[in-house]
Amino acid sequence: MGGAVTPAVSAAGGRELVRRLRRAQRRQQWRAAALTAPLLLFLLVFFLVPLAAMLLRGVENPEVADALPATARALQLWDGHHAPPDAAYAAIVADLYAIEETAQAGALARRLNSEAPGARSLIMGTYRAIRTDPPPPEKARAALLELDVRWAELDYWRAIAKNTQRWTPDYLLAAIDLRRDVEGNLQRLPAEEAVFGDILLRTFAISATVTVVALLMAYPLAFWLSTLPERRANLLLILVLLPFWTSVLVRIAAWIVLLQSNGLINRGLQALGLIDAPLPLLFNRTGVIIAMVHILLPFMILPLYSVMRSVPANYLRAAVSLGSHPLAAFFRVYVPQTYPGVAAGCLLVFITSIGYYVTPALLGGAGDQMLSYYIAQYTNVEVNWGMACALGGVLLGATLVLFGFYRRVARGGLSLG
Repeated sequence: MGGAVTPAVSAAGGRELVRRLRRAQRRQQWRAAALTAPLLLFLLVFFLVPLAAMLLRGVENPEVADALPATARALQLWDGHHAPPDAAYAAIVADLYAIEETAQAGALARRLNSEAPGARSLIMGTYRAIRTDPPPPEKARAALLELDVRWAELDYWRAIAKNTQRWTPDYLLAAIDLRRDVEGNLQRLPAEEAVFGDILLRTFAISATVTVVALLMAYPLAFWLSTLPERRANLLLILVLLPFWTSVLVRIAAWIVLLQSNGLINRGLQALGLIDAPLPLLFNRTGVIIAMVHILLPFMILPLYSVMRSVPANYLRAAVSLGSHPLAAFFRVYVPQTYPGVAAGCLLVFITSIGYYVTPALLGGAGDQMLSYYIAQYTNVEVNWGMACALGGVLLGATLVLFGFYRRVARGGLSLG
């Protein structure tokens, strides 16, 4: 029959259709890749590369290796228990004389001073003397000992020998209150020197408290917003987002006015007869938590509201109609369906709060500073980038662990829902 289609023609047409579909799919994939390429490039350049540089700087130790290469070679076979060889004295004289920039000598002195207190004045004094009148190599030992008798102390030479390697775990170990001894064995820092463990626990404690308080305040508010008509809910959400339109420093300044001894809160409580003397609300843990909860509350409300809005209201009515008590129905039927929002809000608030610096610095006392304060201290004051990056790596590790925990909780919440 003239109008019949043979099986071969039908198969060829099917193959051509498949090829066209595949070409169209590939074009869509390339179009999607082209649209997302700027975002991926931005994340690579401004997030992943700085993050990798921070982690790398946390294990990099270039100050001694760059400034004292000859001294590093001379100390390779030194046991650390006896006086360094004459070649080490001659090498350090040659290395210090070769340093042309005072900034490099200062960086070397600061690095060694963190290992052996007093090394900064020793290195800088010797550097200035050698640049003025360098002794010959054969008289290097006598010249250095005459210049400063501390060159006979082994602690300074051990600090130099320990830091001659360009890569070191010392910063990361110090961030968790560990160190290496002369033989390279791990040991805990003495109790009077071990501070970062307590600071890390304090950071987690403050962040956990802020997260719990924010959850207790945000949950009923988000539930109420989810029961309102959409137009009214959107209007009230604008009020929730108002803090985002105000600078953090302005909000902190406002809390200083409110929380001080003669501030509005204490005056109001005294006027009501609830207290006889002003409450200590400023420059302590209480003021820090109050301000942080106020700043981070929208981060808890928004995820809760978005999840609660999607929970059908007839679930609760059905549970009550089947004989359940309204309160029991709320906790057994409604709350489990909001676990993903709870997990997302807690994750956002907790991870954001562990990196807080300005609020504890302005509203807290000496015992209320979090880990980020010491990162800033090592960056701006001590100029110890390795230690600052190691502490940042500890915070990053904690963040990744929490994110993994959130994924598990979120999957459990979704399965319950």
